[in-house]
Amino acid sequence: MAQVPSFETVLTGFADGVLTITLNRPDVLNAVNEQMGADLREVLRFAERAPEVRCLVLTGAGRGFCSGQDLRERTGGEEVSYGESLRRRYNPIILRLATIEKPVIAAVNGVAAGAGCNLALAADLRIASDRARFIEIFSRIGLIPDSGGTFHLPRLVGLGKAFELAYTAGEVSAEEALRIGLVNRVVPHDDLLPAAMDLARGLAQGPTRGYGLTKRAFRYALAASLEAALEYEAHMQEIAGKTADHRESVAAFFEKRPPRYEGR
Repeated sequence: MAQVPSFETVLTGFADGVLTITLNRPDVLNAVNEQMGADLREVLRFAERAPEVRCLVLTGAGRGFCSGQDLRERTGGEEVSYGESLRRRYNPIILRLATIEKPVIAAVNGVAAGAGCNLALAADLRIASDRARFIEIFSRIGLIPDSGGTFHLPRLVGLGKAFELAYTAGEVSAEEALRIGLVNRVVPHDDLLPAAMDLARGLAQGPTRGYGLTKRAFRYALAASLEAALEYEAHMQEIAGKTADHRESVAAFFEKRPPRYEGR
C-alpha cells in the first residue's frame, strides 16, 4: 500500500484494512477551516483509490467531533460567498463520504454541530459516545442546514422531526439521537474507539465490493420509483454475482468453512 499522506489538521492511522481519520483542531472543537477542508478532501481521495483501505472511521480529537465552520475565517473583512464556500469546500467532502464504495463509520466523541453534525450524517453508520451531542445550529444565525443536512436529516429521522431539529436548533443528546434513529449505537465514552474499531475491522474483512454496490443501490433507490429501484437492483446483483468475493462465499459454503474475502 502507498504510504498514507500526512496532513496539517487531520491525523491518520491504518491497520487491519481500516483507515482512521481524526479531525485534529481540538482547541476549536475541530471547527473546519480552509486547511482542514483541503486535508479532508485529500485524505478521502486517497482512501477511495487505495484498495487496501476497506473501511473508514472518522472521529475527532479532544472534546468535540466537529463544531462546524470556523467562523473566524469570516471575520477578516472580505465578504465570502456562502454558496461558493459550500460548492468548493464542503460539498465535495459530503459527496465522497456518501458515495465512496467502502463502509464509513463516524465515531462521534463529543459535540457535532452545524456542518460537523452533517459530516457525521453523511457516514454510513454512526456510533456515539454517551457524551456526544448533535445540533443543527444553522437557524440560530439565520441560515439553512447545509453540508447535506437537508438530504440526510429527514431521511434518518423523518420530515417532522427534521423540521423540529432545524427550526429550534435544539441540542440532541446521544440517548435521544439513538431513540430517533440519528445514530446506530451509543457506548460509554471510553469504549467509543474500541467499539468503532471492532465494527470497522469486521467490515474490513467482509465483501467490500458487495458493500460498495449496496451503498450505490441504496443511494439510487432514495430518489427512484419502485420499478426503477427493482431494475437497478437486478443490475447491481449482476455485477455482485461476478465478484471474487461472491465466488469465495459460495466455495466456503460448500466447503463448510468461513469465507476469506479479499475485497474484490
